[in-house]
Order: sequence, then structure tokens, then C-alpha cells
Amino acid sequence: MTVIGKLSALLVALCAASFAFAQEGAPVLRLSLDEAESLWATHNREVRLARSAVSGAEADVTSAGQAPNPQVSLNVASLSPQEGVGGGGLRDKRMDSVVRVEQLIERGDKRELRTLAAEAMLKASRGDLDDTQRQQRKVLWSAYYDLLLAQERRAGAAEAAALYGKGLAASDIRYKAGDISGADLGRLRIEKLRAENDARQAQADLEKAQIALAYLIGREASARRLVAADAWPQDETARVTPNGSATPARSDVATPLPETALAQRPDVRAAQARVDAAEKARDLARALRKRDLTVGVQFEHNQTNSPTNSFGVGVSVPLFLRHEYQGEIARAEADLQATREQLERVQAQALGEADQARADLEAGRERRQRLESGVLADAERVAKGAELAYAKGAMGLLDLLDARRTARQVQLEAMAARADYAKAVAAWRAAVAQEDGFK
Repeated sequence: MTVIGKLSALLVALCAASFAFAQEGAPVLRLSLDEAESLWATHNREVRLARSAVSGAEADVTSAGQAPNPQVSLNVASLSPQEGVGGGGLRDKRMDSVVRVEQLIERGDKRELRTLAAEAMLKASRGDLDDTQRQQRKVLWSAYYDLLLAQERRAGAAEAAALYGKGLAASDIRYKAGDISGADLGRLRIEKLRAENDARQAQADLEKAQIALAYLIGREASARRLVAADAWPQDETARVTPNGSATPARSDVATPLPETALAQRPDVRAAQARVDAAEKARDLARALRKRDLTVGVQFEHNQTNSPTNSFGVGVSVPLFLRHEYQGEIARAEADLQATREQLERVQAQALGEADQARADLEAGRERRQRLESGVLADAERVAKGAELAYAKGAMGLLDLLDARRTARQVQLEAMAARADYAKAVAAWRAAVAQEDGFK
């Protein structure tokens, strides 16, 4: 064995030993998709941020419904800098004092409009929360099946590396006996090195998939212990109707998203709620033209001439001499138009997402069925036959290596097809806002 081959073998052995030690040092965390989703619901940071936004919107509703507080003022007057305020108690001082209480009275249903706008924004925030959950659940499903795919690839790569290692050991014996040439032995060493490199890369990909899933479920410290325990979803899980329910008939397929299902998507509901809030904000801007009243009552104690007490009332109104809130109204109209445009944009994106998900689902199903219906079995059968023929001297090395590569490539394609199909199911369920995963 060459120096490069020995170093590569040593590197792979050290990596495998390190991984085994990590697994032995702490028990693995075998997670089903349901268990991963339960952790996600509690620890996902994006969802928690969206919940905080809902709490803020609830506080805005409380603030919008509050009437203006009254104001109290205390004034003193008739202070003489030459004579001062005199002696005695406070009521005996030579000064006039006025206590005044004022209350703003809003007109034009301003408080009601503020409340309605805030309630609509609260509805939009709740829609945003639901949409965040919809999108993050899709990300979770995808990450879970990325981990399952990485586990299968790592196992397959380790198996392939072991096969090449076993074959190289046998070929060393045959080379010493003169059954094969040095060139053939060199080719086997090169293929073994490639297989070991593939195994190391598969290990790195596995660790990346573990880290990605760990972030979503709040288990970063235990990332390298995570193991996806579920199997790939079967074809029947993809037979869904537009309302997201599973259908038992295998001949049924996902159908286009109707308007009723479109309106129930959380992102569409949030966009519609923002249109409602903008309409109330526009009405509130128009209501600014309705003059508010400030009513005040006061008590005055006059001490400068002769002690007297008196009461008074007053009303103040704004004078619309400079403007009549044209800018605020125009701004509200522009915001309303923008939210309507945004609603149309979200609806179009939702339809496009559903159509794309449906197309990916059908393509993924067909690809998986083609590979699993016979291609994978044929490739494995050919590879086993090639191994037997080579062992008996009935096949050359190049034909053996070609059969191994073909079998390995088909295996990788089958793994990728299962993962793509599972993620296509997740994308379809997210597109129709179904939240029950693959149950």
C-alpha cells in the first residue's frame, strides 16, 4: 500500500473512532418526526419571536381603546418682585392661584377606529405567527429528512469503503500470487482512496445535517447525538386533497389549490387583515377633520386684593387655518393601496407555491417509483454478479469497478429520490397550510 493510501486509511479510521467515541460517551438521541416537532414547537426561536410580536399587538389594542387622560394644572399669578409674597401660610400669601382640570373629548369615532385598526393588526400578527409556524414546520420536516438522508449516505459510504478495503486485501494476495497485474492493484488502491474520501465527506455532511436540525429544535449542545429514527414516508402520504386531508385512493393525486383553501393560508389571512387595518387607518385620518374639544373647569383663589374664590369653565377647539390634515389623509390612502397590492402579491405567490409544490410532488413520486420499481434491484444484482465473476476470474477489473460505480450511483440516486419525495410532501402540505406533518 502506498504512503497516501496508508495515511488515508489512518484518517478514516481515526474519524470513525472519534465518532464512535462520541456515540459511546453519550447516548444517542433517537427522534421521531413527532418528537422533533414537539421540541420545535417549544424551542424554535423564529416562532417565539413571532409570539412576541402577537403580545405586542395585543398591547396595542389595549392602548388604542384607552380614552385620553385628563390633565391638571396649577398656576400662580400676581407675584410682586418688590413686595414679595408676604408671610403666613400658603393661603395667606399675596398671590393668585388657579387649579384647572382639562379633558380632551374626541369626536368622529376616533377611539373606535383606532381600536378597530389595532384589532386588525393583531389579527395580522396572529396570521404572521401561523405563517411562521407553517414555514418553519416545512424547514423542520426538510431538515429531519436531510438528516435521514445523511445517515443513509454515511452508512452506504462506510459500506462501500469497507468493500473496497476487503477487495484490496484480497487483491494483494492475488498480486503476490501473480493472478493480477500491478496496474490492477494500483487501480484498486485508487478506488479505495476515493471510497474513503467519500466516507469522510458523508460523515461531514451528517454532522452538518445534525447541526441544522439541532438549531431548529433548540438542541445545539446535543447536535452530534441526534439520530432520525423514522422511515421514509410512503406514497399514500402524498395523496392529499386541497384542504390538506389524506385520501386512501392511490390513483388520486394532489390537485390545484382552490380559492377557499387559498383564503385560509395564514400569509393570505395576514395580508387581508393588514388591508382591513389600513382601511380603518384611512378612516381615522379622515376623522382628523372632525374637531376635537378640550373642556376645562378651574378653581381660582384671589388673594392680591381681597380674598375671593371663584370657579370657571372653558372650551377650546383647534382652528384649521394652516391645513386640514391633507397630508395624513393622502398618506393613509397610499398605505391602503400598498396593502391591497401586497395582498394580491401574496395571493399570487401562494398560488405559485402550491402549483410548484404539486409539480414537484408528482415528479418526485414518479422518480422514486422508477428507481424502486426495478432499477435499484437490477443495479445491485449486477454488482453482486460482477463481484462473483471477478472472484472466479471470469470478469476483468475494469468491468468490476464499472459495476460497483453503477450500483453505488443508483443507490445514491435512490436515497436522493426518497429524500426529495419526502421534502416534496412537506412542501405540498405547507403550501396548503396543513400542519399535521406525516401522521
